[in-house]
Amino acid sequence: MKHVKHFTPSFFLSLVHVCLVQANYAPYFFDNGARSTNGNMALLSLSEDTPVGTHVYTLNGTDPEGDPVTYGLAYEAGSRRYFSVDKNLGNVTLIEELDREKEDEIEVIVSISDGLSTVSEKVRILVMDANDESPEFINTPYIVQVPENTPSGSSIFKIEAMDKDTGSGGSITYFLQNIHANKFTIDRHSGVLRIKTGVTLDYEKSRTHFVVVVAKDGGGKLRGDNKVFSATTTVTVNVEDVQDTPPMFIGTPYYGYVYEDTLAGSEVLTVVALDGDRGKPNSIHYCIVNGSEGSFEISNTTGAISVIKSPNQLKKEVYELKVQASEVSQEGDVSVYAFAMVTIRVVDLNNHPPTFYGENGPQNRFELTMYEHPPEGEILRGLKITVNDSDQGANAKFNLRLVGPGGIFRVVPQTVLNEAQVTIIVENSAAIDYEKFKVLTFKLLAIEVNTPEKFSSTADIVIRLLDTNDNVPKFSSDYYIARIPENSPGGSNVVAVTATDPDSGLWGEVKYSIYGTGADLFLIHPSTGIIYTQPWAVLDAEVNSKYNFYVKAEDTDGKYSLAEVFITVLDVNDHSPEFNENIQEKTMIIGTPVKIEAIDQDAEEPNNIVDYSIMQADPANVFDIDQSTGEIKLKSYIRSLDIIHNITKNKDCIWSVVVQAKDRGSPSFSTTAVLKIDITEETLHKGPMAAFLMQTKDNPMKALGVLAGVMGIMVLITIMISTAMFWRNKRSNKIMPVRRIIKKRQTPQSRTVRMEWLKFKRPSNAAEKFVVEDDAKSLHNENSNNNIQVAPVPPTAPLPPPPPALAPRGDTPGWRVPTVSGSLTPKFINKQLKKRGHGSAHSALVSELKMKFEKRNAAIGEPHI
Repeated sequence: MKHVKHFTPSFFLSLVHVCLVQANYAPYFFDNGARSTNGNMALLSLSEDTPVGTHVYTLNGTDPEGDPVTYGLAYEAGSRRYFSVDKNLGNVTLIEELDREKEDEIEVIVSISDGLSTVSEKVRILVMDANDESPEFINTPYIVQVPENTPSGSSIFKIEAMDKDTGSGGSITYFLQNIHANKFTIDRHSGVLRIKTGVTLDYEKSRTHFVVVVAKDGGGKLRGDNKVFSATTTVTVNVEDVQDTPPMFIGTPYYGYVYEDTLAGSEVLTVVALDGDRGKPNSIHYCIVNGSEGSFEISNTTGAISVIKSPNQLKKEVYELKVQASEVSQEGDVSVYAFAMVTIRVVDLNNHPPTFYGENGPQNRFELTMYEHPPEGEILRGLKITVNDSDQGANAKFNLRLVGPGGIFRVVPQTVLNEAQVTIIVENSAAIDYEKFKVLTFKLLAIEVNTPEKFSSTADIVIRLLDTNDNVPKFSSDYYIARIPENSPGGSNVVAVTATDPDSGLWGEVKYSIYGTGADLFLIHPSTGIIYTQPWAVLDAEVNSKYNFYVKAEDTDGKYSLAEVFITVLDVNDHSPEFNENIQEKTMIIGTPVKIEAIDQDAEEPNNIVDYSIMQADPANVFDIDQSTGEIKLKSYIRSLDIIHNITKNKDCIWSVVVQAKDRGSPSFSTTAVLKIDITEETLHKGPMAAFLMQTKDNPMKALGVLAGVMGIMVLITIMISTAMFWRNKRSNKIMPVRRIIKKRQTPQSRTVRMEWLKFKRPSNAAEKFVVEDDAKSLHNENSNNNIQVAPVPPTAPLPPPPPALAPRGDTPGWRVPTVSGSLTPKFINKQLKKRGHGSAHSALVSELKMKFEKRNAAIGEPHI
């Protein structure tokens, strides 16, 4: 690294003085040898595939005085600039792509300067070859004309390709694609194309061959890799025709016919032959070699064969003529020839077609009347038909067939020689149906078999059918579905059934009737098939909405068919909602809704869907009702009896509410009722017994029954304990000290256990209303030692009698609330109206309920059930 010197003005004055005294020496490049990478670029060689931007050389030199030097590159005018140089460092970079095939030497003027003197040198840089060129075919396209008789192994063409590269990259070898399918080979070095040894060309098989030739170089380095380039071209080889194929006859074999009326000199047939060499065809000459026996001749140019005698002079029925076709060259020489056999048959003239005859001579129409559905295999004996052909031999052979609806009749015989009696036989009896065809028409066709003329004749066969009762009345459907409103009057039309019988006359008349378990309310018109209700019939969808029965269609001979009728009675809104019998009074615990229920006896929705509403309440704005379920609850702000006492002065909190039940039918019906609601608060006592007593507040008899059951259980337990103590003392032979039995204090959960002893069932009689289940299988002896055995359990004591039945009061007056569209008359209530009762314990609550129940009975004389 050079140090930068700082010069003062006095120093420059002294330097000028020194320069005037001492001379300046020029800079120079360092000598460089072969393969040197620095110096003056002399002897530098670069490969043409060197990438642009590559650092290829470093110019290097010095100044005798040690002054810094700079470097430069220059080119002659018109030359391309291939390199650039860093003037301070001397690094030379390739800036233009090299191409040896265009320029293999580059002249550059390199210079070095110390600022005062500049030294320039012209150097020559060699561009080395890289394999970057592909072979190229010259003088393309290649089209070669080769005669088809060229011997195998002959050379037919020379292919040339060149590669601009040098060395192995410029050497070329040739080969063919699909060598096994080709008829040609190529010399890999010279490019000479030859016909394969043992292979010949044939113009008649293939007129053109396409040969794909590949030229490949010897490979070489390109950017560090070994590359091989190739090129392809196609050589079109056209095969020229040579006269080497004999003529060929077209349309063989040849057959001709001479009939009895053929005139002498008439043409029988023409033979045709073509030159096998289609490229340059010769003309064809025809002649008959033998077999004519002086009866036939042939045109030399056209090949037309004619008969030269009249047919009655021909002695043979069949003549075999040998015809020769020869090629004649343009010089008139006969080169090659071919033969063909011509068969000429002499036949009698076929001039009589088949003819049909009846009983009175020739006839072309035959008629017959018959009943439908004759037995299969039966002969139509009413048809007397004969067929005849007056020709002889093969001309008199013909076929018979029926033309018309297929598969119904068949004709016998099917092939006739000269003459036969025609028989027509029934083949498909079911198709001979008067209801489908009143008249069956056929063509009886006779057509010759082996004659060229195929003469034929026809006769009409007309068969008129007579009807029989062969059809069963048939309904238009297998089942009929009808709907009728339930309020339809008697005699209303329901549905019309239709059955048809295609038979004619009386056989086609249909009579209708109905039967079945569901047909009691309906009638049917015997002629029209209209089903209507009985005059006295009353349809009720709530009683029966579906009817199903059968309808019968019968003709005069008793043939019948059945169809099924399904009738749906459509519901009409003809019932009002009815409240159930316990609607008069309800007890509502604050926070718990009460529910009313009304039932609409209509059969279908929406007629039987009931919506609930409160029409009137005193006081108002206290209750809400669920429109769908009928649940009545207090407004959300009423949470205690104190709030209710603030609303009304009625301290017993029994309010009257007018509720309405309205169906969704059209028109809609509704019913109203007065509901008395007793509002109370939920008891503070918890547990199953308290909940049960609160639930039985409205039914004191139920609470009394439970009380009686509990007392019975206690009596039963006492008897069992006493019995066990008795048997223990009786069996013990020791006097045991008296022990005090200490009972354990029951936990609060014991209430639940005791309540589980009661299993409420649906009693079959009054005595079975309560059933007590003892969950203890045995009792422990707490007052004896271990030697004393436990006494067996005595028989269970009988259950206490059921409570007496309470008859309803006969003098209780009924009451009715009028409404817009209906009214509700409630039945006698089977439950005692509930009164509020409170206590601090279960026993106190039971005692209070019992006292109220006795007081009520004493006041009214006899209780309501």
